[in-house]
Amino acid sequence: MPPNIQRAVWDVFDARGPKIGRPWPITYRGRTADRLEHLRALGVRRFGALPYAHKPGVAGYLNDWARDFAAAVPEALWSATFYPEPEVATYVPELVAAGVEVWKVHVQVGEFRLDDPLLDPAWEALAAAGTPVVVHVGSGPVGNAFTGPEPLRRVLHRHPRLTAVVAHMGAPEYADFLALAERYERTHLDTTMVFTAFFSAIDGAGPFPEVLLPRLADLGPKVLLGSDFPTIPYPYAHQLEALARLRDREPRLDDAWLREVCWSTPHRLLERPSPP
Repeated sequence: MPPNIQRAVWDVFDARGPKIGRPWPITYRGRTADRLEHLRALGVRRFGALPYAHKPGVAGYLNDWARDFAAAVPEALWSATFYPEPEVATYVPELVAAGVEVWKVHVQVGEFRLDDPLLDPAWEALAAAGTPVVVHVGSGPVGNAFTGPEPLRRVLHRHPRLTAVVAHMGAPEYADFLALAERYERTHLDTTMVFTAFFSAIDGAGPFPEVLLPRLADLGPKVLLGSDFPTIPYPYAHQLEALARLRDREPRLDDAWLREVCWSTPHRLLERPSPP
């Protein structure tokens, strides 16, 4: 995110630790250049900035910054965000046509309904284009009146071809969001923080239910890696280790599955030809 917005986000996490029942230390503070070099050293090939608008009038600023960031950083996907405001009917289709590669919305922070009528033109444009939208709509780690599976279910009912990526696998409403991924062809789940010791211990998130692991395996190539880097309270490798250990609980979540999660599925969703 832009440095001023990133600092504000970290201030919220620094202050919110007690609200989620435990501190939330940021492992990867420091300069943007240092964080980029760390990702490169890890072998991360592509990544999205994934800024998210938290109030009206902010999306344009974040989208301008994300455009410039993607132009300056070869590995960065061109990311964008939107918010329920009159201008969304114009800037989302324009950015879709311009070639934005991935979108992010965060209703927990933005406190808006996914099915707000103002967003209808945005969902229509995104469903037609097939551009992935990372949606934080699960109630973890701190829910509100705008989170939960119902808002996304209503959007998908109206736009069943939408390529939605549910952040954090929809924690803690894991079963409900898993069912949406089973029902809708282009609905995916990302693994952000799920299966880590930290996330499993948060009251507002909790562990992924053991009984759902066979259904997770059945989803096949509809699960992809998410990280929340740099705002994570553990080393980047911890989530990869947690995913690799799943084979001990469900044999089908093996190396082939992990390869789909970390490479094949995101590659299929995000590697797009340049616009004409």
